[in-house]
Amino acid sequence: MMRKNGEDTEVSDITVNSDRSVKKNAGTLIQAITGDTTLPQLLSHWSQASPNNLAYREKDLGIWKRYTWTEYWNLVRRFSLGLKSLGVTPHQRISIASEDTPEWMIADLGIQALGGVTVGIYPTNSWPELQYIVGHSQSRIVVCGDQEQVDKVLDAQKSENGLPDVEWIICVDMKGMRLYDDPRLKSFDDILQLGDSYINENENAIALFQKDVDNFQPDDVAMLVYTSGTTGPPKGAMLSHRNLVISSVAIQEEFQLDASNYSVVCYLPLCHVAERIFSLVLHLLTGGVVNFAESIDTVSLNLREIAPEVFLGVPRIWEKLQQGAVIRMQDASPFQRAVYDYAMKHGALLFAKQASNKGKRSLLDHAHHALLSFIVFKPLQRYMGLDRLNCGFCGGAAISPEVLRFFRVIGVPAYQVYGLTESGGITFLQTPNADEVGCAGLPIPGLEHRLGKDDELEIRYPSVFKGYLNDDSATAATVVDGWLQTGDIVNFTDAGELRIVDRKKAIIITSGGKNISPSEIENALKDSLFIREAIVIGEGKKFLAALIQIDYDTVGKWAQAKGLAYTTFKHLASLEEIVSLIDKEVNQVNKLFARVENIRRFALLSKELDHDDGELTATQKVRRNIIETKFEKEIHSIYGGIN
Repeated sequence: MMRKNGEDTEVSDITVNSDRSVKKNAGTLIQAITGDTTLPQLLSHWSQASPNNLAYREKDLGIWKRYTWTEYWNLVRRFSLGLKSLGVTPHQRISIASEDTPEWMIADLGIQALGGVTVGIYPTNSWPELQYIVGHSQSRIVVCGDQEQVDKVLDAQKSENGLPDVEWIICVDMKGMRLYDDPRLKSFDDILQLGDSYINENENAIALFQKDVDNFQPDDVAMLVYTSGTTGPPKGAMLSHRNLVISSVAIQEEFQLDASNYSVVCYLPLCHVAERIFSLVLHLLTGGVVNFAESIDTVSLNLREIAPEVFLGVPRIWEKLQQGAVIRMQDASPFQRAVYDYAMKHGALLFAKQASNKGKRSLLDHAHHALLSFIVFKPLQRYMGLDRLNCGFCGGAAISPEVLRFFRVIGVPAYQVYGLTESGGITFLQTPNADEVGCAGLPIPGLEHRLGKDDELEIRYPSVFKGYLNDDSATAATVVDGWLQTGDIVNFTDAGELRIVDRKKAIIITSGGKNISPSEIENALKDSLFIREAIVIGEGKKFLAALIQIDYDTVGKWAQAKGLAYTTFKHLASLEEIVSLIDKEVNQVNKLFARVENIRRFALLSKELDHDDGELTATQKVRRNIIETKFEKEIHSIYGGIN
């Protein structure tokens, strides 16, 4: 049963088929539960409405294993009752530290099915970071993916502050842990067996469990999402079921997503709200299929295997897909390169012409584009695994317009979206009717928005989070009179589309008093095949400069073609020829901007930026405060005694 306005509704009364002809029925289901359901209630619905349909699959020893909605629900129920036998009660918090696996989502929904709160931890977090999150959230249990994550918990436990609230450690993959003797350690299978025992020993266990699931409320906190902490310690954002569902429904309705056309690849960390929206919330709203990538390193291969119909990528993923295609063409024959260059040139002209005509194409243009698609664009899409894509989304950080323009030219429907952890997901969304390159679309239906001080975007909507855990002052500063202060400086096009200028905290004010947005310059620099990362600096200085990380693969390939010998990343970045190469790229970018926005000097980093070294967040965003401290020597070499 589902809860709606305090009344009970039998989900068995609602029929949803996966045939395309009944999208209206699927839409009716979504309208009936907009914001008025919990995630476990949605899972329970699909286990009854489509018990034998495919829910998710994972690759095991080269074979894709399939799981139905009934199997999914049964695993969640077993795990949930196993937790209950350990004494877990509503509103208690449980952490998950793991790579993306089905067990991640089974644990997540199993926790929520008890009325508990899931606390996601990036698998790349160090043990001190894990200790902070587990301790701050007062998690009673930590679910770990493997030995590495268990070791982090044990290291944190042995430290000075320890983990006084942790009573149990649950591990999914017990490989290498035969000699571990910590009495708190249990396997994931142990918990499932505890759930089985609970069911066998309690006659009405399943019925009572279902009743509890049906009675939990949409405004209950479902999860804590700790912010990436680019400017300080992470804060635990409390998100309710309503927060997550109500913004996701807008995406589902806009693109008419249902079980017949929703297939995604799960590869970004599930503790990040963006992946949670697409691999959990929209998955549960549509009844579609989640495909678990083997790892972040195999995403390109898994994309080609799955060819998903919906895809979410952070900017770096879209950049790598584009770069892979461009590099592949460099290895092609002269004839193939000539055909590719012709197709890209004329495809860009057709795209620009279509944009100027408000999306309309002449019959001749249609025929021309169809020919280019047949010869070049469709093979490119198949190579990237995007040939079946109905809608692709880019979010999480600013992206260069040139990257999205590349995908639009080759016929991939890639749309920019905007949202924050604190907004409960996506709040501005591009669509086929609002897709200006460089913008982030129109507000989702019902969203209130306005410009505050310094043109900071403020929004008000039921998806806005319930506040930061144990931090009333930060909550009060972030949500003022019901308006979420996003921290983003924005403006709007004449058509009403959102255009992000930059993060308010990232704006650089030079010694001459000029306010400069670094992200647009950084994205333009990263359009170069030879530049992997760029950090523009110049706060309080007379001119702008940049710290630049070369792309090891493409620069290395260029060096080999020139007969340059090198051994390591550091050695390659130190070569005079490489400095000259990057200097040319910087000068090309400078032509695109006003003189005050030009990069006058730069330094090449001698190492690749890494999350493990604290320089990047888990979603590959640069931690500016860390960079400016860690690379103080390089910054001094640029400015010296110059202010």
